Amino acid sequence: MLDTLKTLFGGDPNGFGLEITPERLNLAQLSRHKQNYKLSKFCTTEVPENVFEEGKILDSLRLAELIQELLTENKINIKRVATAVPMREAIIRVIPIPAELTDEELREMVLNHEAELYLPYPREEVDLDYQKLGFFEDEDGIEKVRVLLVATRKEVTDVYMETFRQAGLEVDVLEINSFALIRTIREQLRQFGSKEAAVLVDVEFDSTEIAIVVDGVPQFSRTVPIGTFQMQNALSQAMNLPPSRNPEILQGMTIPVTEFDSLSTQGTAINPGMTALMRVLRELTDELRRSINFYLNQSEDLEVVQLLLAGPGGGLMQFDEYLTHRLSIPTIQVDPVAALSLEVDMEISPVERPGLGTVLGLGLREVKA
Repeated sequence: MLDTLKTLFGGDPNGFGLEITPERLNLAQLSRHKQNYKLSKFCTTEVPENVFEEGKILDSLRLAELIQELLTENKINIKRVATAVPMREAIIRVIPIPAELTDEELREMVLNHEAELYLPYPREEVDLDYQKLGFFEDEDGIEKVRVLLVATRKEVTDVYMETFRQAGLEVDVLEINSFALIRTIREQLRQFGSKEAAVLVDVEFDSTEIAIVVDGVPQFSRTVPIGTFQMQNALSQAMNLPPSRNPEILQGMTIPVTEFDSLSTQGTAINPGMTALMRVLRELTDELRRSINFYLNQSEDLEVVQLLLAGPGGGLMQFDEYLTHRLSIPTIQVDPVAALSLEVDMEISPVERPGLGTVLGLGLREVKA
């Protein structure tokens, strides 16, 4: 039913934002502060293996316990939260609909007719939501409206709802994590025109989510199975270190902008760990290039003008310069604190800031007016 995702595009501002990732739970609350926002509360805790992997909740009961422990240890007494499912678990499409339809007719057409054309699953197996975006004239001069259609499988949303029920919480808003991230950086996205695309590169623990965004809306999305864990593993193996989920060593490294081939000709010693890490980064860069080229080949008169790096891996030192050099596309690291002019009482390093985009976007969703 639509009820599960009915708050996808609008919620009741009474809760915290809680982000679930394979390695951490992040909880944030934002509040109004003069003309800007303040990070009223932020806390985080580790998630062990075999609880949440590859975008899915594997151990609902253990995850519910972790949520309860996080709230108890930080003396937080709440009943409602906003949370998000990974983009890889969603189907996101922008579809054209005749503009003359009434709202009721539009709803009927989108949910019960058009949706079936875009879903790889039977209609009864998914939760759907939609939002009107704007009007345009098609090539025949007929006025239509663009509609953003979002769907997730019921088996995914049901597990999320049950997990939070076990934790004693009500899900106030359930949305897609890329939407929360876009909310955080919406002012940055507004600088681009309707023929200019930004590529949102969210480097997570076990994957990288790529979203090509035009006019603030994801037009193309893809998940690549390369994240900080794969980078960390390559680094550890090359340096004969035991496997670790802790990204501390990785976050302390600086990504060389120049290729190792040119470095070696200058007699520069090559660190085997860095060599292994660069191999993974080159693979990720190639996947980015393929995704961008695939989208551009299907889109007329559109230019990719910027890459936006986010997620726990998005803050690696000089990663933005490396991608700019390799892809010839200007790349910046997302800074949610600066993007929201956020007042914070804690120290958040530049390496950590890109990883807060989603949870702050969820918290922003819940800010009381």
